Amino acid sequence: MTTQNNHLLTDEQIQRFILDGFITVQTEAIPDLHGKIYDEIETVFEKEGNVGNNILPRVPRIQQVFDQPVVRGALTSLLGPDYIMNPHRHCHLNPPGSGGQSWHKDCYVFDHNIRHPRFQWVLAFYYPQDTTIEMGPSGVIPRLQNYKTISDPNPDETREPGYSICGDAGIVTLMHFDSWHRATPNVSSNKRYMLKFQFTRLREPLCPAWNHREEAWTPPDDDANPAVSRDVWGWMRGEAVNGGSEAVADVKEEDLFDEDECVRINTAYALANDRTSIPLLVDAMRRETLSALEETTAKTADNAHGTNPTPGAAARALSTMGASAIHALLEALEDDHWWVRAMAADVIGRMGPAAHAAMFSLVEKVGDDHWWVRRNALEALRSIGANSGEVLPAVFAAVKDPDYRVRRNAALVLCNVGEAGDPAVNDLIDGLEDENRYNRFYAGLALRRIGTPRARKALIDELFAARWCAVTTADDLY
Repeated sequence: MTTQNNHLLTDEQIQRFILDGFITVQTEAIPDLHGKIYDEIETVFEKEGNVGNNILPRVPRIQQVFDQPVVRGALTSLLGPDYIMNPHRHCHLNPPGSGGQSWHKDCYVFDHNIRHPRFQWVLAFYYPQDTTIEMGPSGVIPRLQNYKTISDPNPDETREPGYSICGDAGIVTLMHFDSWHRATPNVSSNKRYMLKFQFTRLREPLCPAWNHREEAWTPPDDDANPAVSRDVWGWMRGEAVNGGSEAVADVKEEDLFDEDECVRINTAYALANDRTSIPLLVDAMRRETLSALEETTAKTADNAHGTNPTPGAAARALSTMGASAIHALLEALEDDHWWVRAMAADVIGRMGPAAHAAMFSLVEKVGDDHWWVRRNALEALRSIGANSGEVLPAVFAAVKDPDYRVRRNAALVLCNVGEAGDPAVNDLIDGLEDENRYNRFYAGLALRRIGTPRARKALIDELFAARWCAVTTADDLY
């Protein structure tokens, strides 16, 4: 299905998303679509319970929502034209009388992605019923998606104002994956369903994917971290960045470690305007990375499964400096500590094609002793766009890595190399039976995008064997 330009987002909508961390669109009226989806979900919950990831094949009508031009246009605008729907999704029931949730961030489908303002994933919240404030809608804290902490995850103690997402049946809210959100209390007598899906970009943005008219960053409101927002805007526009040469005035180096997260972020991004600050920022990156080692896998409100840490301000700022910071980051890539090496690989990857000079160093790190370094090196290679013959043998080998996160990211690299990925087809076919349920999806996705005859045949054979019949139930076996 193609996306018409008139369904793409505008400059103002993109800037609002960058600032607030979310945007809501209303799907077109299709007679009885949302009512039928609601009724089918009710039946599934009553007779089968929550079917988890299988909610889409169990209620395939849901796909019509995400095929709507307004939804496809918004997702294309945010993630590029070849975005994918991830295999993890969940139907959240907020029943009458529920007390709601604490503020939290989601994990990245049990992978170990490091969070970043240059977003790779978005959440999609869909309501199949009209949803009022009394029904316990999803809540979000605007403009704090890039923050590791809030005043208190307990909503009774949180000082930051939340926003409740209410609206008619059929609204879809697209949210920066790192947004603080929660279910609010349902004080009504009605059930509230919300279907949460996850979408990912496969390529770094090289040009605007929305209805772009004006180059200037002109946010509609005040912004506590304007340098962060301007960077995301430029990155989404495909701007080439190679560091700055502005003299940094009124910036105190010690503020990189201030207790106030906002101060740390603004200080680091200000220093990133001056290439002479690179050694200082790399040193700060190492310090902040090692200081967070114990909490890297801790289960906290912003890292609920102990898998997706938020990097320090210096690491985030370095990723905005492009090729000018590569040499110093390549030295960090050889650090004695695995967590520093992993962070350096992530920072390099966030630069996208501007980090091309780091490609062969990253290939070496695909063989690192620590799985998190190997994982991040592969993710960085995908972001850079590495698909040369010198790079791919290491990726092919990584498809068989003993760690599932490394195998997953190797498959994702191969999603962007076309028929050059054919030597990995046999191992990707084996990946269709991977012990990790999500790796099976990404192996199939890689086969689909490699697209050679044997890759297509293997994928179609697997899908036909695993075909789900949504009509067949315990009450209607055949």
